[in-house]
Amino acid sequence: MPARQAPPGRPRIASPAKRRLTVVQMLPALESGGVERGTVELAGHLVRQGHRSIVVSAGGRLCEQLVAEGSEHLCWDVGAKHPAALLWVRRVRALLKARRPDILHLRSRLPAWIGYWAWRATPAPERPRLITSVHGFYSVNRYSAVMTRGERVIAISNGIRDYVLQHYPRVEASRVRVIPRGVDPQYYAYGFRPPARWLAQWFEAHPQIRDRFVVTLPARLTRLKGHEDFIRITAALKREGVPVHALVVGGADPRKRPYETELHRRVNDMGLAADVSFLGHRSDLREILSVSDAVLSLSAKPEAFGRTTIEALSMGRPVAGYDHGGVGEQLAAILPGGRVVPGDWRAVVDRLLQWRACPPAIPRGHPYPLANMLSGTLDVYDDVLANGLGPSPTD
Repeated sequence: MPARQAPPGRPRIASPAKRRLTVVQMLPALESGGVERGTVELAGHLVRQGHRSIVVSAGGRLCEQLVAEGSEHLCWDVGAKHPAALLWVRRVRALLKARRPDILHLRSRLPAWIGYWAWRATPAPERPRLITSVHGFYSVNRYSAVMTRGERVIAISNGIRDYVLQHYPRVEASRVRVIPRGVDPQYYAYGFRPPARWLAQWFEAHPQIRDRFVVTLPARLTRLKGHEDFIRITAALKREGVPVHALVVGGADPRKRPYETELHRRVNDMGLAADVSFLGHRSDLREILSVSDAVLSLSAKPEAFGRTTIEALSMGRPVAGYDHGGVGEQLAAILPGGRVVPGDWRAVVDRLLQWRACPPAIPRGHPYPLANMLSGTLDVYDDVLANGLGPSPTD
């Protein structure tokens, strides 16, 4: 099928990279997580390249960094799951009219609907180019289908690309671009060791960890992230005589407090109170990963990418994970021996016992540097500005 031309009023641009772009990104909030961090990283990169960056969200922990690095933040709660959220459509439409952005980049479903409706209500000659990023294996329905309506659809792993094309057959493969998430290899440097001051404070706060085999699960507290398997793995290692200490790094949404209580009760009932530490949300996750003997990824459902996996591998720390989704892709590329059949926590125990006796060699370098993610996204902007295909078909 021949590519459709850009709609009237948006002239073809030979070299959009040579002009200053205005880019609007929309997402629910800027608290933590891969979507949020990727948004902030891209925003900072846009500013450093001389472009104008605007982010629309309800704010959060990462907002200070976003603004400090030169982006404009509009504190609009476009992710609130309430009928009143639809009132934001008018404000977003006014934003598009007033700022005339070149790119509208939608990163989450409810903000995407708000942005999409505002975009559709804008006269075609005045519309920005529309980009959507699919950050998860969303349920297949009309609500999720909005993430496939971009003139370009960014998939954050090959698994996500295949999922989109399988479940949304009206999406042309030519619209979809695979841009894996990336990490800064200088920040997550191979062989990184925390400064002495951090180590001293760490062991002062957690003396029970010294001289233990430290296994870490970096994951927010939800049932899908594998915390129950993690507790089983810890108990099994202890039965094998391993002086193990397990770290759960990740906070709990207020709605998940009952599950957090359930996990603590399970740990106590299994006699593991001295062997498992729940650390909550941490700003020093890099340092914690770097002092871990092994990092795990145990999600019951495939991760779209699994950012903490590549962060640990980038520093040379071994990762064992269930072999599906983005985590499986990363391990296949970097540490194939870390792949485990999904759900087989006993195989994870065996792998950790092997690694304790003989730590695996982690190669230097990997195919997921942050620079590739940033340049790849700007290449998509360049492409859609020069060769826009027009609006994506609706379902």
